[in-house]
Amino acid sequence: MVARFASLVATLVLVAPPIVQAEDPTLQAQSVISDQIRALMQDDAEKAYSYASPDIRMMYPDKNAFLTMVQKNYEAVYHAGNYAFGRSKLIGGGEMVFQEVMITGPDGKDWTAIYEMRLMDDGSYKVNGVRMMKNSTSTGI
Repeated sequence: MVARFASLVATLVLVAPPIVQAEDPTLQAQSVISDQIRALMQDDAEKAYSYASPDIRMMYPDKNAFLTMVQKNYEAVYHAGNYAFGRSKLIGGGEMVFQEVMITGPDGKDWTAIYEMRLMDDGSYKVNGVRMMKNSTSTGI
């Protein structure tokens, strides 16, 4: 009886169709943020710029202008020490994700960055803006 039950379970597991699961918008957005932070830390302007939304690209039409803006206004992100993801908030079905990121800047000071991530037509997320606050505790979005 036990052998027959085990055989039935094994058969169901082997022939059951795989469960298709869409990627989590929050995890996708966090992956893009991490990739952009790593690119900035390596001074890879081209790669960092590739994660910028079309709206950001209109304001900064080339990678060098973009990198200069980041260096000037987002030093904590540009030379991030440690960083960790905090809370996130989905708008719509994930068309927009607000992601909190706690960052230690190069001077050792803690910052909270709120990333606005936009879902593109191709299914990828792009950075559409970052708001920085001198703050080391999560206050929500």
